Amino acid sequence: MEFIENQPIYMQIADNFCENILLEKWKANERIPSVRDIAVTMEVNPNTAMRAFVYLQEKDIIYNKRGIGYFVAEEGYQKALELKREEFIQRDLPVLMKTMKLLDISCNEMEALYNENA
Repeated sequence: MEFIENQPIYMQIADNFCENILLEKWKANERIPSVRDIAVTMEVNPNTAMRAFVYLQEKDIIYNKRGIGYFVAEEGYQKALELKREEFIQRDLPVLMKTMKLLDISCNEMEALYNENA
């Protein structure tokens, strides 16, 4: 995974987890890779990987079965969707809207582009 500089690595790992859940690569109550496996695969410190797990657990997207591992929560898909939608609306959408205004791109043009590429 290629990390970007303007976002904490643990958040990028959490984003990757949410993407896997939203793409349904990881389903409700399915075991996910361990902290150690993620640290090795993504070439990060295990503490960094653990921060991603803790963050997602606090958001009720994953849960821990002591001694067994981490699993996608029953409502993990919905919680991940809500989290990512909120992040998009708060972080990405204002940038997109500003860019559209600067480049004089209308909502109708954007909708047409969306329909062409969806």
